[in-house]
Amino acid sequence: MIGGGGFRHRSPKPELMDDFTQGGAQLQEALRHLRRLNLIFGAKAPVLYGIKRLWKSSGKPTRLTILDVGSGSGDINQRILKWADKQGIKMKVILADVTDEARVEAEHLFRNDSRVQFIQQDLFNLAVQQADIVTASQFVHHFPTEELPSIVEKMLAVSRIGVVINDIHRHWIPWAAVWLVTHFISRNNYIRHDGPLSVAKGFRRSDFRYLAKRLRGVSIIYSWRPLFRYAVIVPKEREAKTNENGI
Repeated sequence: MIGGGGFRHRSPKPELMDDFTQGGAQLQEALRHLRRLNLIFGAKAPVLYGIKRLWKSSGKPTRLTILDVGSGSGDINQRILKWADKQGIKMKVILADVTDEARVEAEHLFRNDSRVQFIQQDLFNLAVQQADIVTASQFVHHFPTEELPSIVEKMLAVSRIGVVINDIHRHWIPWAAVWLVTHFISRNNYIRHDGPLSVAKGFRRSDFRYLAKRLRGVSIIYSWRPLFRYAVIVPKEREAKTNENGI
């Protein structure tokens, strides 16, 4: 449960998924259940919103490489690939995650799609300009606030066009909704523990204002999106203006 501070500050508690000494069958099951949660809570839309904006601002290229860091099974990218097909974009998706469980689930989910590649690598081991757009869905909330600038700067270095972050709005309504849904659809310890906690570790506009101040020479665009999520866009172009549309 949430302590006396409520949702004013980000929770410092670690998620079970942050403990890489665990894992195994229960983590693999959690990744499968997480796909259901992503569907229920509309987790795919904010990242596609950000990708569209960067794609348009870069002249609508007909080829695009997306690198999804902390990808898990990578299910977020299914909608992105469908969008690319409709736009006639030749797309390649690179899924990057450190766990073997994520690799197994991703390779199974995309076993019939040659456009998707999985690499078992940490963010800080990725090559400079390895992809056009680097995305991070429900990834950056795993890090303390003071580490966010270095995380975003590394993602920018890996990208050629920019970065899209899709993460959770820290608020009691999504916390309650996630608690109820996770306890209804799953008995998995990862899901029941990490689901509500991920909301408590999520973000508010003040967190992005802090990030904008710390990212020297870089501007960010952040927008509240349904259902209680933020889409954060960090273009590599320095002339982009900081904008906020949150609640």
